[in-house]
Amino acid sequence: MQWLLWVGLALLLGAIEVSSLDFVFGMIAAAALVAALVAALGADLPLQVISFAVAAALLLAVARPAVVRWVRPRLPATSTGTDANVGRRAEVLEQVTARDGRVKLRGEVWSARTDGGAPLPVGVDVEVVRIEGATAVVRALPTTDPGPAAAGPSGPTSPSAPSPWSPS
Repeated sequence: MQWLLWVGLALLLGAIEVSSLDFVFGMIAAAALVAALVAALGADLPLQVISFAVAAALLLAVARPAVVRWVRPRLPATSTGTDANVGRRAEVLEQVTARDGRVKLRGEVWSARTDGGAPLPVGVDVEVVRIEGATAVVRALPTTDPGPAAAGPSGPTSPSAPSPWSPS
């Protein structure tokens, strides 16, 4: 009947592993299964405990690093917390200078400052470069307007450059 206790311990440790995903409790759960096998073969309690300890040490020292190396590169990198805001667009609510300002970032108002560029006027879309404490460091987004030089002699819909939206 001792083998059932080891299996129960393995199940409990496996449930903890599912919530942590560090592969520590999973290795210890596997060691508990080794001890359950030793108990099922009729060994006494000291030998079961020794087999559990040796299996746990080997699995944690050898198998876990290999499993971590195999699994971690396959997981998508997910930014969380303030790191998730880096690279996002924000809208300037109060002029942003190198010292202060306000932006609307993901529906929230943040204190902001530029990363050394010119002051940014109200209404401009900016990109978050980094977060320093509770302040978003932002820079102006590059303009996508081609400008008057690229428009051609008679404006943006000259005969030499038809609009992609007009029927052919």
